[in-house]
Amino acid sequence: MLAAARLGFARLGVAALGLAAVGLAGPAHADFRLCNNTAGRVGVAVGYKDGDGWATEGWWNLPARTCETLLRGTLVARYYYIYAVDYDRGGEWSGQAYMCTRDKEFTIRGTEDCLARGYDRTGFFEVDTGEQQTWTVQLTDSNEQTSQRPAGSTPGSPTPFMTVPPAPGRPSAPPQFPGTSR
Repeated sequence: MLAAARLGFARLGVAALGLAAVGLAGPAHADFRLCNNTAGRVGVAVGYKDGDGWATEGWWNLPARTCETLLRGTLVARYYYIYAVDYDRGGEWSGQAYMCTRDKEFTIRGTEDCLARGYDRTGFFEVDTGEQQTWTVQLTDSNEQTSQRPAGSTPGSPTPFMTVPPAPGRPSAPPQFPGTSR
């Protein structure tokens, strides 16, 4: 739900776009990717529902202006959930889909009773992939043009954009997560 994603912070925005594998030369790659198009380092967690139920995974630590594949292979769900934090400047991309996380690298099964199970309860924003096989989410500063094509996309290729404007608010200090990368 886009309304849930509007709980991000004033200087941060999210642009998500689906990249269809149609028309690409060579073998098709089906992945869920995230690009950090901001000037700061970000930590990212992802949530999804697969054949075994709900799962959350984190942390991927992305330097400024880089992309990373979070989940490899054909997407198993239509909806994915993202939570990200800007390590350098503070702020986060969040929403109202609550899932379990922790401060260190994790894979957590289930979204119920996070606190009772010793985890944090964190608000993720929803990404509707429209049942595409491949999807890329782009985290941007809200003052940047979100209509620009991402690195590696081809002009004229089918790239629908979903822009989620940020909402007011900002924590006094961002949570600090370990510098390990998944």
